[in-house]
Amino acid sequence: MVSASSQTTSKTSPSGLIPIIDGHNDTLLSLARTGRSFFDRTDEGHIDLPRAREGGLAGGFFAVWLPDPERAPPPGGALDPALMSQRDADVATMPPVMELAHAQGAAMAAMARFFQLEREAAGAVRVVRTVAELRECVATGVFALELHIEGAEPIDPGLDALEVFYQAGVRSLGIVWSRSNAFGHGVTTQFPGSPDTGSGLTEAGKALVRACNRLGIMIDLSHLNEAGFWEVAELSDAPLVATHSNAHALSPTPRNLTDKQLDAIRDSEGMVGVNFHVGFLRPDGERNVETPLTVMADHVDYLVNRLGIDKVGFGSDF
Repeated sequence: MVSASSQTTSKTSPSGLIPIIDGHNDTLLSLARTGRSFFDRTDEGHIDLPRAREGGLAGGFFAVWLPDPERAPPPGGALDPALMSQRDADVATMPPVMELAHAQGAAMAAMARFFQLEREAAGAVRVVRTVAELRECVATGVFALELHIEGAEPIDPGLDALEVFYQAGVRSLGIVWSRSNAFGHGVTTQFPGSPDTGSGLTEAGKALVRACNRLGIMIDLSHLNEAGFWEVAELSDAPLVATHSNAHALSPTPRNLTDKQLDAIRDSEGMVGVNFHVGFLRPDGERNVETPLTVMADHVDYLVNRLGIDKVGFGSDF
């Protein structure tokens, strides 16, 4: 995730626009749900390559999100159209814990779609694994694909899979989505609410944090409950990052960050990506498509004042 004032985005791209790196999107899920092509402009979903070019989007972290088994497609089949409503609905209680075998199968399918984008792109997009590769893509106008896993369910408690995922290209990992797993506990999205919901990391979760630090995998704190947040803050030697969360003071959903959490991110030289989902932006939590952009600007302004301009980016959740 790159802020608008960082070195990577301090100059214009070949298109003449300021290049933006999106800290979090669900485009892989959208492509699977609709069957659309990433390379054709459509009115479905939020991101495709033509619209990215028009808007100055230079790349982003593409999330591997795991559907519950009852929503998973048959081999070679399409995702249930109701899947997005399941993912985005207000979650008052945690979904059930996911079995490792199902999680690994679903992750492999999503990662295959991710790598197929590069293979089908004829050089227009590239999977990046280093900052140098990202900067090269921005400089040359090649769309940068960065791989993120949203929820560590595909990783075994012994962390063997983590090494494999790293070698495949995973450079960002969210310990949880809105369900508990072998490593920690997520938050619900019921409005209003606090992120202070339950216990912190398991022993396997603490080992996961240390392993991510060793490998150089960014730990995404979005979705993690408050106790887990503070344990990551204590254990990690890397800057604290929440790629797609907003200010709890302005929109009191458990998915957003308290002022105390924001201060810890600032003090670690980390950053926050503003989430575009209106339910995490509005003071009333309403999912209203007529929400003005000024509501998002309020969060940007609040976060910049709290963290500093170099510590605020975008994590659209598109």
